[in-house]
Amino acid sequence: MQRPRPVVPRPGQESVWDYPRPPRVEQVAERVTIRLGGELIADTRDALRVLETSHPPVYYLPMADFVPGALAEAPGASFCEFKGAARYFDVRGGGIVTEGAAWTYPHPSPGFEALIDRVAVYAGPMDECTVGGEIVVPQPGGFYGGWVTSSVVGPFKGIPGSQGW
Repeated sequence: MQRPRPVVPRPGQESVWDYPRPPRVEQVAERVTIRLGGELIADTRDALRVLETSHPPVYYLPMADFVPGALAEAPGASFCEFKGAARYFDVRGGGIVTEGAAWTYPHPSPGFEALIDRVAVYAGPMDECTVGGEIVVPQPGGFYGGWVTSSVVGPFKGIPGSQGW
């Protein structure tokens, strides 16, 4: 499959096609929040983002920055060729439960140890996820967990026809 034509970033934007493979982990300076069921269930200024070619950033928040009871272990597991074995959580807030909507790497592969005790959340099932006060858009496709903000341009893996990227 042919690589898509990247969107040219404007000043202050990044192209996901400039992100590395294997991915890179970066500290996030902005405040990151998650709301579900009308409640603020996570709020941090200590997030990390994972940057991988063709994907919008995936944000990892400290487990300790979720309100008590917001995360409950869920069945299921997956494997990332870079980060290792993941386990999943149901996410709870305001009487709503979203099954398997978050994941963690309890024993990540070498180079990704910074993700220990951190959780990523699919933005789609949440009421609202924000980075620096901006409401994010979920990465297309439902399988991937990237958060799209106005600071990143694609095209993004997950759109129709992107399976072979």
